[in-house]
Amino acid sequence: MVTTAPTALEAELLALAGSVPDPELPVLTLADLGVVRGVRVLAPGKVDVELTPTYTGCPAIEAMTSDIEQVLHDHGIPEVSVRTVLSPAWSTDDISAEGRRKLAEFGIAPPRSHPADGPVPLSLSIRCPHCGSTDTELLSRFSSTACKALRRCASCREPFDHFKEL
Repeated sequence: MVTTAPTALEAELLALAGSVPDPELPVLTLADLGVVRGVRVLAPGKVDVELTPTYTGCPAIEAMTSDIEQVLHDHGIPEVSVRTVLSPAWSTDDISAEGRRKLAEFGIAPPRSHPADGPVPLSLSIRCPHCGSTDTELLSRFSSTACKALRRCASCREPFDHFKEL
């Protein structure tokens, strides 16, 4: 299959779809999260959107789909098809730098980045988003959503969510 560069309209619609807030973490947009993979104009008024869930069975995928359809309908696109695409799989490396900044600002420790090449560092320290200390402890492997863990800082004693690395 030959892929072509997105048209100006496709880039505009991709930005619109990406501007939708994540239903579980509204501090992030779908673009920040890196789950909107592409938008193709199939015909005038007919658009196909590729969406990758953060994990298979993600309960937010239906809300994301509905919200993308709504924002594109509001922009004058009458026929919107949102397809779930599982390959390549989503990874926390897909979260933008802006998304990581927003998470930390919101009080959620962002996932650690993996290097583009070479071994993954084995550091287990998670930085507290409140005081910056790396002296933190795991309270629960699951928090308010499956993609987050609950931790507590030993320095400031504040509990916080950590967006787990995938």
